[in-house]
Amino acid sequence: MGSIGASLDLFSGFYNTINGKLTTTEKTRHGINPANGKPNPEVPVSTPKDVDDAVAAAKEAFKSWSKTSNEERKKAVLAFADALERYESDFGKLLTQEQGKPLQFAVGEIKAGVHWLRSLSKLELKEETIEEDEEKRVVVRHTPLGVTVGIVPWNFPVQLAVGKIAPSVLTGNPIIIKPSPFTPYCDLKLGELAQQYFPPGVVQVLSGDDNLGPWLTAHPGPDKISFTGSTVTGKKVMESAAKTLKRVTLELGGKDPAIITKNINIDAVAQKIGALAFANSGQVCLAIKRIYVHESIHDKFRDAIVAFTKTLKVGDGTEEGVTHGPLQNSMQYEKVKTFFSDIEKEKWTVAVGGKNEDKPGYFITPTIIDKPADDSRIATEEPFGPIVPLLTWSDEDDVIARANNTKLGLGASVWSDDLDEATRIARQLDAGSVWVNTHLELDPNAPFGGHKESGIGYEWGIGGLKAFTNIQTLYLKKKTSA
Repeated sequence: MGSIGASLDLFSGFYNTINGKLTTTEKTRHGINPANGKPNPEVPVSTPKDVDDAVAAAKEAFKSWSKTSNEERKKAVLAFADALERYESDFGKLLTQEQGKPLQFAVGEIKAGVHWLRSLSKLELKEETIEEDEEKRVVVRHTPLGVTVGIVPWNFPVQLAVGKIAPSVLTGNPIIIKPSPFTPYCDLKLGELAQQYFPPGVVQVLSGDDNLGPWLTAHPGPDKISFTGSTVTGKKVMESAAKTLKRVTLELGGKDPAIITKNINIDAVAQKIGALAFANSGQVCLAIKRIYVHESIHDKFRDAIVAFTKTLKVGDGTEEGVTHGPLQNSMQYEKVKTFFSDIEKEKWTVAVGGKNEDKPGYFITPTIIDKPADDSRIATEEPFGPIVPLLTWSDEDDVIARANNTKLGLGASVWSDDLDEATRIARQLDAGSVWVNTHLELDPNAPFGGHKESGIGYEWGIGGLKAFTNIQTLYLKKKTSA
């Protein structure tokens, strides 16, 4: 057990936060620095009792937090945002150490987290009178759900944690955050920091192994699970939550197409597509994962994107000039390498990359496969690493059908200097977020979610706040006599 001090040491002592206290466990484990394979510090391995204690504390906190005014809740979230901003440089270093992304992008993620906290705190769910006359009034209101659980992945552990904390606590619900076992460090420190701004039990964080997620989703106490991760795991979360009819929001995998028309500035677009396909070393659910370029400009576009890709510098995220860090963990590294072993077997044409350096750390060379078959693994599966297919098209209806021919529907983009053409194509793409002449740009005020097997429900914006509430209709008859 430990008590919360007024300051935060971001590089020592990693604890669970349960009911306002820092706690540890008999058994501990550690993550790995993906740039060099060295062990990171020890973290708790939560037990079923820790889960019971956190749920009980959250249930107790709900009694008062659900009745706290919007102003008070907002004040706490904004103070938390200010504190995170004060520590952004330290959190950035810790994020690079545990996740691998270059320091500039790690600090960028902390800044995005601060922006999300502040933006979401400006939203408010107001009661709405939908009908009123002399006899009656009908009011629609949103009431807090109860205890929520936020299950956070390893690719953006800070931004995705605060993206769940903010809407949950703003709507009156205590939340238990479960970070990925691969990246527990920043989220544990977020929990520690939160204790200075929220009452005990309102924001709790539990670190654990692969047992912790199933314990939380099956536990009868929580009322909602907000999960970000793979489609395969999302189905398991939903199955587990169904037994107690917990509400679920699932943000799952993607196989985002980018459709590039002939009406573009080839060099400018090639650079942007390359940057967006390889962002975070391809470890983004919303990264571009299929590039469809009009056949009339294929050769020039391929040469331009190859030239750009050759400028990328892969290495330890703490080194100067590095643009792309390692993959985050050995499991993902081995999975991505299977796509590289398919190159020879499937006789794929490598436009750039294709070979990985043999050195410590989970490093993968950014790679483009030129014109693979539409039914090949690289064109149909999500590698979640820096390897993408470059495909061609000539017929608009045909490319729209090919882009939509997947069980996933998270994001998509269209690139053209003819806005009418781009908008016409964009409106026919089956995805939760569709961009024109950009990709991956998110807004905390806009809903974010997927179609098909890319998820259920959505987060952020007013609709995302509503997903953390029950809806209630009040029918108010003004007199007892008819």
